Amino acid sequence: MKETWFEKKVDKISKLDGYKKPDRHSNAIKLDSNENYAVDPSLFGDLIDEVKKSVDVREYPLGGVERIVRSLASYIKMPEEMVGIGNGSDQIIDLILGNLASKETRVLTSEPTFGFFEERCKLYSLPTTKIRFDGEMKLDFEDFTSKSKKADMLYLDSPNNPTGFQFPREQLERLIQSFEGLVIIDEAYVEFADYSIIEATKEMKNLIVLRTLSKSFGMAGLRVGYFVADKKFADAFSRVIQYPYPLNTLGIEAGILALERSKYFAEVAGLVKRERGRITEKLREMSVFKVFDSKANFVLFAAGGSSRRIHKALIEQGIIIKNLGKVGPHDGCLRVTVGTPEMNSKFLTAIRDLLN
Repeated sequence: MKETWFEKKVDKISKLDGYKKPDRHSNAIKLDSNENYAVDPSLFGDLIDEVKKSVDVREYPLGGVERIVRSLASYIKMPEEMVGIGNGSDQIIDLILGNLASKETRVLTSEPTFGFFEERCKLYSLPTTKIRFDGEMKLDFEDFTSKSKKADMLYLDSPNNPTGFQFPREQLERLIQSFEGLVIIDEAYVEFADYSIIEATKEMKNLIVLRTLSKSFGMAGLRVGYFVADKKFADAFSRVIQYPYPLNTLGIEAGILALERSKYFAEVAGLVKRERGRITEKLREMSVFKVFDSKANFVLFAAGGSSRRIHKALIEQGIIIKNLGKVGPHDGCLRVTVGTPEMNSKFLTAIRDLLN
């Protein structure tokens, strides 16, 4: 029997890898997925208890999206007409690529970059050029700018995952201003960085800045993503492209309550940045790793041929970090999430003991 178009399509899709989710571990210090354990878990228990008193999950969350958009706009001090919401920023990425791009859309990004974006480009058959990080895990600005002249879409996670790299503000602004296609800047980790580019959306109609409550707010399980862009795009996305109910009631209401406590989460981000500095310093003092500067809530370091042994030994001690393998020109790269001070100390002690 002749293979149908549907069978051909399924066969093609089935050969793709898809986005690889992190492994699930129990009874372990989990420092492999960039989750924010520095946030007090009891806070969310209190928030959810408060939400339970005021919502009826039998009802659709009518008006909920508009309310959380208003809260997000107040938090980032931007007009609410420029803010859109999504079930995690990855859903927003998917909807942008699925509705605005085609097989002729030439994409420029870094190598590595956010894995979900890469896999979605493959799913939609988007021709993609990647600029590799150098030995210091930095991107060559001139090379990136030069390659952008032959691209239709530019995607940068800023700071980058997994390197922690962020272009200096002046360079990123120049890149955006010189690019005529669609620019997507993913600022998932921006609260741990030096600056945000969202103000540029007021002038640049082709700029979309992605944000999330998963990282600095520690709400990865509630899947609250959002973006800032030109009013016309934000309206078209929210009214036509986005699902009628992109967030569930719990995510909406807990997100609003969390945003009311943004000062607390800013303090937590400050703690994470200080702890990031401590981890970076201590790893460098060990003199056996190549440790890279980071503007996110994780630290990348190259352990060369010892990476698998270190990764396995840490697992045996109940400490889980990410084994990335080759990143840029460096083999044996490991990435550790910045956790609580206690979690970070246990990680550093375990690493030190392994080396001794």
